Amino acid sequence: MKEIFISQLNSFEETRVFDTYFLVLHRQLRTTQTNKPYLNIVFCDKTGQLEGRVWDVNDSRIAKDFERGDVVKVRGCVSRFNDRLQMKVEQLRKALSTEEVEKADLMPATTYDVQELWQKLLGFIDSFTDPHLKLLVGNIFNNLQIASAFREAPAAKQLHHAYLGGLLEHVISLLTLADRVAPHYPILHRDLLLTGVMLHDIGKIQELSWDVGFEYTTEGILLGHIQMGASLAEKTMDAIPDFPPRLKTLVLHVILSHHGKLEFGSPKLPMIPEALVLNFLDDLDAKMQAVQGEFDKCAREGKAPDELTGKVWALDQRQLLNTRGWLGPAEPGKTEPEDQSQTELFFGLK
Repeated sequence: MKEIFISQLNSFEETRVFDTYFLVLHRQLRTTQTNKPYLNIVFCDKTGQLEGRVWDVNDSRIAKDFERGDVVKVRGCVSRFNDRLQMKVEQLRKALSTEEVEKADLMPATTYDVQELWQKLLGFIDSFTDPHLKLLVGNIFNNLQIASAFREAPAAKQLHHAYLGGLLEHVISLLTLADRVAPHYPILHRDLLLTGVMLHDIGKIQELSWDVGFEYTTEGILLGHIQMGASLAEKTMDAIPDFPPRLKTLVLHVILSHHGKLEFGSPKLPMIPEALVLNFLDDLDAKMQAVQGEFDKCAREGKAPDELTGKVWALDQRQLLNTRGWLGPAEPGKTEPEDQSQTELFFGLK
């Protein structure tokens, strides 16, 4: 049974020796600046990733037969190099059986109930008034193979919602946002917008693999999820008798343009209101989840609220300020934190 997780290691003293299980994402033989060989290993569990070092590659206590995808039990201690946490591995062996540790402990996963998320998706489908679009998304998500993959898939390899169930969580978040935005702008075709939300990333169930960490499939590298998703939608619409040709064009356009810019991988720029709104909401949800994820990571590491004050996160090429932390508690008798220079505020420099 796994009792120690990566998220806990930040609070460990560097002299503390511990034993735990990890999934191996990567192993590579490297050399130091003095030309001494060492083994670099990337471990993971459901709370994150951690680099490990085996400094003596000939140590008999280090198994030689483990590879990427293996579950291993390791003993060692943490250290910090250039302000980054890493592990000094002293012993390592392959897990003797799958009963030693649950696979669910080794892969990051959504904290939401997947069954509840799935029921919300089906509820949105039931709310459609356009019969053709309702039949389209219904046919796709009634496919057992697609449904199973969609419930498990991450939404990305690294950036946003990069965990099991992340794709479904992302889509439900977007559906909730889109359903609130649609009544505000009467020009929008609600069911078309929601169809775009449901299908814009459907190609990721083919683009990504998640058996061992999160990786791109060969087809995903060569084709990409946008093309894959459009192809699936087109085949499904072609199989529906009398599906309106113009509506088919709009559905495909929403999928093909959802990245918003040609340099971001979109074959087309958004040219209808529903495509424009989907692009904005998709970008918003991805970025907000990334920021929230950093905030949650700080909380998991046990940092006190005052340590989060003024916290700045990098997003793309920008710096984002933790506004609530910087403003401080709005309570009687509480004073605001002392003002900071722009350099301190946005780049964390003192």
